[in-house]
Amino acid sequence: MACRRDLPVQDIRAHMKEEEEKDLLRFMTCGSVDDGKSTLIGRLLYDSELILADQLASLAADSRTVGTQGGALDLALLVDGLQAEREQGITIDVAYRFFATGRRRFIVADTPGHEQYTRNTATGASTSDLAVILVDARKGVLTQTRRHLFIASLFGVRRFVLAVNKMDLVGWDEDTFNRIAGSYGDFAHGLDIDDAVCIPISALTGANVLRNRGEIPWYRGPGLMEVLETVDVATDLACRPFRMPVQWVNRPNPDFRGFCGTVASGAVRPGDTVKVYPSEKASTVARIVAHEGDLDAAVAGQSVTLVLDGEIDISRGDVLAAPENGPRTTDQFAARLLWMDEEPLLPQRRYLMKLGAKVTTAQVTDLRYRINIDTKEHVAAKTLGLNEVGYCNFALDQAVAFDPYRQVRETGGFILIDHFSNRTVGAGMIDFSLRRAANLTRQHLDVGKEFRAGQKGQKPCVLWLTGLSGSGKSTAANAIERRLAVLGRHSYLLDGDNVRHGINRDLGFTDADRVENIRRVAEIAKLFVDAGLMVLVAFISPFRDERRMARELVEEGEFVEIFVDAPLELCERRDPKGLYKKARAGEIRNFTGIDSAYEPPENPDIVLKTADHPAEELADQVVACLKERGYL
Repeated sequence: MACRRDLPVQDIRAHMKEEEEKDLLRFMTCGSVDDGKSTLIGRLLYDSELILADQLASLAADSRTVGTQGGALDLALLVDGLQAEREQGITIDVAYRFFATGRRRFIVADTPGHEQYTRNTATGASTSDLAVILVDARKGVLTQTRRHLFIASLFGVRRFVLAVNKMDLVGWDEDTFNRIAGSYGDFAHGLDIDDAVCIPISALTGANVLRNRGEIPWYRGPGLMEVLETVDVATDLACRPFRMPVQWVNRPNPDFRGFCGTVASGAVRPGDTVKVYPSEKASTVARIVAHEGDLDAAVAGQSVTLVLDGEIDISRGDVLAAPENGPRTTDQFAARLLWMDEEPLLPQRRYLMKLGAKVTTAQVTDLRYRINIDTKEHVAAKTLGLNEVGYCNFALDQAVAFDPYRQVRETGGFILIDHFSNRTVGAGMIDFSLRRAANLTRQHLDVGKEFRAGQKGQKPCVLWLTGLSGSGKSTAANAIERRLAVLGRHSYLLDGDNVRHGINRDLGFTDADRVENIRRVAEIAKLFVDAGLMVLVAFISPFRDERRMARELVEEGEFVEIFVDAPLELCERRDPKGLYKKARAGEIRNFTGIDSAYEPPENPDIVLKTADHPAEELADQVVACLKERGYL
């Protein structure tokens, strides 16, 4: 029976100490659908006698009811723990398993094969030291195989094992193995890989999984477990400069203030001087507190609480670091980005970025290129779709501390989060700070917004009119500006069509272009507010996120969102430019309300019903509201 015997009671402590002293290998398995990943992990556990008796009995029962081996043990069921996986016969989530042999401890991540779950491959790769990539000997290297290899290397995996599985189904043909190994080697060339081994195996029969028992006369290399047990996983993280992102400020009482986190690299001891980034304030470590008490030192991988001598301002998301070799600080950087969402990346759209424990707002200011994963070719692109990888420039709304991802994963990797849905939409790896970020500073101006507004005797603001084409935005904005002029107010009207004849004439009507259109207009509106003007903006501006971005560019109370509410049917009947007719005929693509979405405001400041009132009455309504709120 494949079952480890119970240890004598007197040996338990010695055994536990022995296990703790073994080094740990984190590895992942990946490959295309039905290449045998779960079966392989099950085989490793079974042949290593790491399955308990009750688990084995449960496995035998499950194999008879939901197994795929005709009632024989289906070792894949040891890993395919989700009911949905058992019903479909595929892995749809990352499944983690811990096991140990006489030489080493292991944590294995079984990642899914389907393309739509590629994000899970990134999850597994982000913490793995080695990747086992399976290939079905009958199919060879597939697109998904290349995708997994590329993404694993992208996320910092440097050691790979190509396990050519199901070799028994091709009669252990050496030419087949060599052809697959050659194809794999051709694609891996040029990737950031330190070590790669190719092994022919049969996960179903167990051949070459644990040891090379001479079942394949032409193969003289190691078995898979031999590689896993002997591969060098020594890390130099402990030798690198100290880094600890602050995850939590612990203040249980007035006498204790500690900073909790996991040491990402290096080591720290009481008495060491540390700096806080991005503020670069320095202090001295007074204590290192852990669950078991105070420590003499903490090294990479340990979760601790640091108590400092001096009282300095430190918040969640800051990074404690060695003062002589600290992280970079920037609000603009270049990074590789894996897009994980069904909705495409839109450059200039604002997303939440989580870097360690730091959360800030970020925009892709320039999608420099998309990477064709099949060929590694750099391709011009305006957006990224699901599972696509691109190289991007980012701009943040505040400076963050970081290290290049290749040096320290924990301080160089980030995720992007959608503002409204809170979905994780992308994962990125920082390369370097953009030089221009360090060259720019804000120039102080003696004449400011308050003085300019005081000259005009008014409160500057943005009156942002949004609505469908034909809803009456421009007509209403015109009437409002006439009323403001009569009242002696200084204003300017930015109209969608007029702006597209000038500064935005290079933009089309794709979602990405619409985002950039509104970004530019919002920045112009901000400058008009700084000039002390009341600026009216009449744009369809179909997306809530960009209208939110425009609001956040100006100060609290300087943005008034006006929803020009007209039913689509009415807008189509009006159709002053004949655009709806062309859109219905398929002559115009990406037309708002027809084949491009319009997201109406959820809580507008003012709603104008153009179907019920003429423009002059709507202008009176807006002016009355502005007076009530203190703008006039």
